[in-house]
Amino acid sequence: MSDAAVSGPPPGDGCPSPIEDYALIGDLHTAALVGRNGSIDWLCLPRFDSGACFAALLGSERHGRWLIAPEGEVVGTNRRYRDGTLVLETDFATAEGAVRLVDCMAIKGHGRTLVRAVEGLRGEVKMRMELVIRFDYGSTIPWVEHGEEEMSAVAGPDAVYMRTEVDSRGENMRTVAEFTVREGEDIPFTLTWGPSHKPAPDALDGLWAIRDTESWWREWSGSCAFSGEYADEVLRSLIVLKALTYLPTGGIIAAPTTSLPEAIGGERNWDYRYCWLRDAVLTLDALMLGGFIQEALDFGAWVLRATASHPSQTQVLYGVSGERRLIEYELDHLPGYEGSAPVRVGNAAANQFQLDVFGEVLDAAYRGREMTGQLVKEGWDRQRGMLDYLEEIWREPDEGIWEVRGPRRHFTHSKVMAWVGFDRAVKTVERRGADGDVEHWRRIRDEIHEQVCDQGYDSERNTFTQYYGSKELDASTLLIPAVGFLPPDDARVIGTIDAIQSELAPDGWVRRYSTGEGEDEVDGLQGEEGAFLPCSFWLADALAMAGRTGEARRLFERLLGLTNDVGLISEEYDPGRERLIGNFPQAFTHLTLINTASLLGGDHGQVL
Repeated sequence: MSDAAVSGPPPGDGCPSPIEDYALIGDLHTAALVGRNGSIDWLCLPRFDSGACFAALLGSERHGRWLIAPEGEVVGTNRRYRDGTLVLETDFATAEGAVRLVDCMAIKGHGRTLVRAVEGLRGEVKMRMELVIRFDYGSTIPWVEHGEEEMSAVAGPDAVYMRTEVDSRGENMRTVAEFTVREGEDIPFTLTWGPSHKPAPDALDGLWAIRDTESWWREWSGSCAFSGEYADEVLRSLIVLKALTYLPTGGIIAAPTTSLPEAIGGERNWDYRYCWLRDAVLTLDALMLGGFIQEALDFGAWVLRATASHPSQTQVLYGVSGERRLIEYELDHLPGYEGSAPVRVGNAAANQFQLDVFGEVLDAAYRGREMTGQLVKEGWDRQRGMLDYLEEIWREPDEGIWEVRGPRRHFTHSKVMAWVGFDRAVKTVERRGADGDVEHWRRIRDEIHEQVCDQGYDSERNTFTQYYGSKELDASTLLIPAVGFLPPDDARVIGTIDAIQSELAPDGWVRRYSTGEGEDEVDGLQGEEGAFLPCSFWLADALAMAGRTGEARRLFERLLGLTNDVGLISEEYDPGRERLIGNFPQAFTHLTLINTASLLGGDHGQVL
């Protein structure tokens, strides 16, 4: 009998958990978020940017989730990742006993497979399983059929198969089961996706899959070369970075989620399941710090393929396979995380003109050459073409690093990154003997430098500003010493640090920018956002580079205190609510964590 044929009221309207209550599991194709309560509330199949079959994160349980938890009262919960892995253990204690829920996504096997297993630790515990599958971001109820050990759910192109020895049944358009786990027992469940027009994928032994996946992650993390003071935190962040890698192409997404709000109840909700060129340099640095050279090369190759077009067609972000059309639209049927609407799919920022990305691509290519010691003629020819185009456009206003949706401006950071592009070209000629009009590039580099120092700097306040002629501040100017534009002890750099601490970080957490009012209003959006965590890491970097190591270390330790109980961190932080906000977990934040740890921990890394 089909669950879709069962009449009755819809499932309950339980709210999603706080963002910090989620843990990440993944298989290098897609990822899921698992709550402390045993509910998987977010999963896109078959890849990161596919439609979600569990979307309770952006609505309620009726939009799809998979719960496995004790049926009665839970008196204690504790969880952890198995060392060096993305295999999650959650222990539930009840008055009658204790169980362990083990969650992972199988690295090997046919189709994308989510694996869950309940282990009896002591006594006996009555458990409940509730599976609510809703394809296409919670909007499509599938046709469900139950067999002896398999449940299938099909709708359009998608099919999933839940396999277990536990008896399950359809109830009110859900699949449910009650079972008892006793000490020493292991009860596995698997959920496998496959195209609906093909036969069901072969069954996967759940307990074997957990062991195999644990072994794979241990082998991978065992090759980590980072040995600094914050080695545990760096390894966890590198595991997150690996988990956000799309294995077939080497692309690395910004986050596995969409529309987790920058302010609870606000409209600043964006889809981050794509690959940003801006993250390229940070990513290469972080992977090299960890000794993961092949991953760095794979991501560098992805960047080269994604940008293989006329330089004028270079985008800010791409799909995991290099897709260019990332049309943004809204999902009206989802109320949004804690009522934060709209929920968006796609990202219109792909069509913006952001001058800084050219500098970041050229810097990433430079880092790649320094890493390999090789100058590839084809790549250098394409970069020279990008330099020719950058020469034409660097004087133009743009939307800037933060993808604002207000008017274009002459953003200071954008001009600094244009300088970076020409600077890295000059260094490539000087260090690698590359062909190019180095004297011409030096003149452009010097012209940009002079213009930024003249028009992007407020001498009265002794600080670089958000854009030319502005009184507003922007945390991206903290990167001026990191990219080599000015020495870290330059008075203008010190003044910028102090101004940002005073005006953008009144409570110690750095906001991205001040928005201004009227004609000076920058981003074209309503409301405010929280503290942008990568900017706080940038502040720690700038302080450390300026010799203010004690301040830098105190800030870094505070930032580490924001990671959740399994070491994950989001894009932003709400100091008033004392909650993580924004898409989660955020690659950009974990990348900056790695680089700051290297800077403070005495390793031989380098920030952006």
